[in-house]
Amino acid sequence: MNQEKIILGVDPGTRVMGYGIISVNGNALTLIQYGVIKLDKYNSHELKLKKIFERITQLITEYLPDEMAIEAPFYGVNVQSMLKLGRAQGVAIAAALQRDVPIVEYLPKKVKQSVTGNGNATKEQVAYMLEHLLKVKLESQYLDATDALGVAVCHYMHGKTKALTGNSSKKKGWDAFVSENPDRLKN
Repeated sequence: MNQEKIILGVDPGTRVMGYGIISVNGNALTLIQYGVIKLDKYNSHELKLKKIFERITQLITEYLPDEMAIEAPFYGVNVQSMLKLGRAQGVAIAAALQRDVPIVEYLPKKVKQSVTGNGNATKEQVAYMLEHLLKVKLESQYLDATDALGVAVCHYMHGKTKALTGNSSKKKGWDAFVSENPDRLKN
């Protein structure tokens, strides 16, 4: 028997933060909502963090996601930007933790690879593939939101063996894979 799961995907940002919410029922993916939190209009970093926390909390209250998948900050040249992005991610995570929503983090390349088959795909390529996977037309001006949807879809694809099926294994890495998938070993 299939049980519906709601996944909130988040693409953290300090100017624009994307979010996407999907429903998973068996192998069927359905878009529930997606959008952006525009933060440019706030003049202090603290106020931006407060708005991120409030909006993520509001999304959790409204849509009751079973899990949250969030994109990990990527390492750039500017250390200050990286710190600010990490704070934005941390505030979004804190909002989910406050509501006991399990969180999984994915690297940007993993998200792109999962959705498009290419870890170096562009935002436009991710959006294009999501349109086909979700069978909806997505607004092109919301590429941060489609990135967040990509994170949610990535979690669905990689979470099938753990979070979405209730496999509570604490093992990680190759040892976990080998012990949990003996039928896939070749002698």
